Amino acid sequence: MTGTAGDVIRIAKSQVGYHEGYSGGHWNNLQKYSPAVPGLEWSQNQAWCATFASWCFQEAGMPKGNYPATASCALGVSWWKNAGRFSDYPAIGAQVFFGSGGGSHTGLVYAYDTDFIYTVEGNTNSSGSAEGDGVYLKKRARRDTYVYGYGYPAYPSGIVTADPTWKNPTPPSQQEEPVALTDDDLKKIGRQVVTGANGMKNPDDPTVDWALSSYVGLTYKATRAIAADVAAMKKQVDSLAVGGVDLDLLADKVADKLAARLAN
Repeated sequence: MTGTAGDVIRIAKSQVGYHEGYSGGHWNNLQKYSPAVPGLEWSQNQAWCATFASWCFQEAGMPKGNYPATASCALGVSWWKNAGRFSDYPAIGAQVFFGSGGGSHTGLVYAYDTDFIYTVEGNTNSSGSAEGDGVYLKKRARRDTYVYGYGYPAYPSGIVTADPTWKNPTPPSQQEEPVALTDDDLKKIGRQVVTGANGMKNPDDPTVDWALSSYVGLTYKATRAIAADVAAMKKQVDSLAVGGVDLDLLADKVADKLAARLAN
């Protein structure tokens, strides 16, 4: 089967790390996507986030006419709304729009949770700019006012969505499974966060590995400190000799909760 949410996401993720042209001391919006989408050849050297999304739908095998083939975010929003497939809630494989009226920037959602959306975006950078230099994985707050809304493609087996009112054309049991964050996703997001935090322009800079390892080292130290605190707490509870309480189980639960908070 082609043209599924999984296909779109795999195509989009395969482009992470791609950069537009660089000349005269600046990025120039020269990229490979405009010439590859019939009808959008004219958009070369223009902002290309919407063109990138159109290219991903096309390369994933979605039938023409099932998505907006446009270089304009505003026209993309209008297309989804006119098709009756626009929502305020995220979905796997949805096209997300940002800014006033959704006209500033766009990307594709590959995962979401209660607080964040995880996206693949073209023409952005490590800071999340709407006029960047390449294709990046981004993590954005769901309820940020910058997030305008989502276009829902008509995937063959429906769409996995947070929208409580959305009615899929097929039973939920036949829907595609949500695409989870992989270890590779987390590493890429980590590299991009470290790049931005340290004022680096290139996430492939060797110094990123050093900075990332330093952060990981700090996290490890924090984890060891929490473990020591848990051990001390267990000793204090042991000394109380509370009858009927499984102290080992209690300590394990506390440790699990602390570990979860640290992970978040």
